[in-house]
Amino acid sequence: MTETDEELAKDLGLISALAVGIGTMIGAGIFVLPGVAAAEAGPAVVLSFIIGGCIAMINALSVSELGTAMPKAGGAYYYINRGLGPLFGSISGMGDWMGLAFASAFYCIGFGGYLATLLGDVVVSIPGIGSVALLPTIALGPFVLSDIQIGALLAGFVFVGVNYIGAKETGGVQSVIVTVLLGILTVFAIVGFFSFDWGTVTADGLTPEGTGAILPGAALVFVSYLGYAKIATIGEELKNPGRNLPIAIIGSVAIVMVIYSILVGLMVGIIPYDAIDLDTPMSDVASVIFEGNLGVIGVTSITLAALLATASSANASILASARINFAMGRDKIVTDWLNEIHPRFATPYRSIAVTGLMIIVFIVVLGGDIEVLAKAASVLHLVVYALINAALVVFREADVPEYDPDFTVPLYPITPILGFVFSLALIYFMDTIEIALGALFVVGAVVWYGVYARDKTDREGVLSDYILSRSDEMPDAAVSAANVARPSGESQYTVVVPVSNPRTESDLLSLASVFAKANGGRVQAVHIVEVPDQTPLSEGSEHIRQIDTESQRLMEHVRESTDTMDVPVDIRTVVSHRAFEEIFNVARREQADKVVMGWGPGRPWSAGRAERPLDELAHDLPCDFLVFQDRGLETDRVLVPTAGGPDSDLSAEAARYLRDQLGSEITLLYAVGGDDEAAAGEQFLTEWAADHGLENATIRIDTSGDVEGAIEGAARDHSLVIMGATERGLLSRLVRGSVAYDVVNDVECSVILAERPTSRSLRERLFGLRKDE
Repeated sequence: MTETDEELAKDLGLISALAVGIGTMIGAGIFVLPGVAAAEAGPAVVLSFIIGGCIAMINALSVSELGTAMPKAGGAYYYINRGLGPLFGSISGMGDWMGLAFASAFYCIGFGGYLATLLGDVVVSIPGIGSVALLPTIALGPFVLSDIQIGALLAGFVFVGVNYIGAKETGGVQSVIVTVLLGILTVFAIVGFFSFDWGTVTADGLTPEGTGAILPGAALVFVSYLGYAKIATIGEELKNPGRNLPIAIIGSVAIVMVIYSILVGLMVGIIPYDAIDLDTPMSDVASVIFEGNLGVIGVTSITLAALLATASSANASILASARINFAMGRDKIVTDWLNEIHPRFATPYRSIAVTGLMIIVFIVVLGGDIEVLAKAASVLHLVVYALINAALVVFREADVPEYDPDFTVPLYPITPILGFVFSLALIYFMDTIEIALGALFVVGAVVWYGVYARDKTDREGVLSDYILSRSDEMPDAAVSAANVARPSGESQYTVVVPVSNPRTESDLLSLASVFAKANGGRVQAVHIVEVPDQTPLSEGSEHIRQIDTESQRLMEHVRESTDTMDVPVDIRTVVSHRAFEEIFNVARREQADKVVMGWGPGRPWSAGRAERPLDELAHDLPCDFLVFQDRGLETDRVLVPTAGGPDSDLSAEAARYLRDQLGSEITLLYAVGGDDEAAAGEQFLTEWAADHGLENATIRIDTSGDVEGAIEGAARDHSLVIMGATERGLLSRLVRGSVAYDVVNDVECSVILAERPTSRSLRERLFGLRKDE
């Protein structure tokens, strides 16, 4: 199905995109973490940064492919929700949101550390109290807040406030910030090179904390690489995204990894690894490499650069969280209340306020241990990156026609599999508290989906479609899981029309439009192309695209020449080995309320070639089926034979829709065994008509006792016959070539044969199907 979204102006170039990625990554990661990471991993901390960068690079390759296939605002959440479905979309959206809150708190702590360095000795005189430090230590209930936490709280309130009232973010501003940062860091590296001493690096050996500390160090510093995925969220705004997006994503990770490696390598060669300041390592090293008056200038410059970098990262994270919430709100994963727009500032103020509250809480409760904030942010983002890699595999293996990336990951499927495994494996090296926090939020997202979102969203993923459309080939556990995870929210009323020949389906489309119009719904026209068993469905994707293009063109022509009553008509193509069975698969995937299908020569499903038992297929209907024997669609005089039952209920419903939408005159026919039963028959038919909203219909009682003869005789005066299936079932008889009523083939007018499921199983309820009112 084709989605229509408002297109964003493509006004960001490659340099701006690189600036967004680099500017978001060069923040507290390099200005705060080197001291903490070096204390954990020793001088080999350089390897920790490289390992973290390599894992980020593998994930960046997957993000690049997905970003060029779907350059949509929303980034990781968009890919995962479309690929894996709303359950995993909830996990990724909530995980990304909470991860950004942890990261923002971490950035604020970094900002607070350098602010304390800059203002730590500044005191103010308060009458009656005396001299007080500008950033004092404060007791807040059971929590004692350090001067760094006080500075972080001030920063948090400012950054949240800026986003609350509206902040303009542009590639140009980000480019200036990145240019200034890179300039200061370049000077730092050049001057630091002359103070580097290899003996300082090797004084206690390269791995005094043991080689086993390198991977925990990588887990700690991975938060330094979180910014590259942000480029994908602005994919719609990039010029030439097929080229610029992968270059920007991969290039920003490569550039930042080189910068981190050089700077951290210099730091452990200037100050012993266990003596680097844990809060403001860059300022600590700057005080050593810059001498005399240059020392003050150097330390001040580094401190200001750190404040600029951490402020930029924190602000970008808060801004990104609002975009994620918007994306989740659009898919009904979260309530629209959260995304309410401020009447004055035109910002999602509630979303920003909730995010801001979490940031403040994290600063107060966890701000005393910066490792917890950094690792908690990493855990949640690693879960998201693992799901991104899984989504890529699903899109590839499901062979989605719309999935056509300009960039593809090398060495598929090895690359996304490694990205998935390495992302989850790195979580193993986190501490228990961070893993517990991550697990808590993941479980919370699952519970939220089950309790709230599943009943609201109607968005389905490629994964569930892929599993359910191949339910015979898949393990029962996979099919059951797909059913349970599938959304059950009220979706738009859908009428599916299986199309065999797009040139001749005008009547089917008109008929389906009547039912969709009566229920405020849509028509999903599916051109089912049957290919021989010898032809793999995955073979010749270009050929399949050509079929889809030709089908779209033909169906567009049919739609333009058909009165569809302003009902939305979506068109898609499905290539299958089993045309008959594919009709059921499409109905389940689309959560159809009705299937309107044609019958007769030239339709591949007329032969009923299916591997599964026909009775199983035909008696386990996913929704209402209306089979149209087309001899020209004339709806002015409609005959409805009935003897009661659920299928006759469907016949009455179809007749009522035709009457209400097209003004059809309805005649009800009931056959009895003789004149002595005529009165009872008329009473039954009168009551039945009243029960089904057909009080104004003409009532006709036939006393011949010959049901088929009665229908044939009455059909001569009518332009369309609508009749229900027998107890044995309609589709099974059609496929076997023994229709219950010979009249279907004998009458001259068109016939609609109706069959309604007699019960709704647990599986059908999980599909979200519902009975018509």
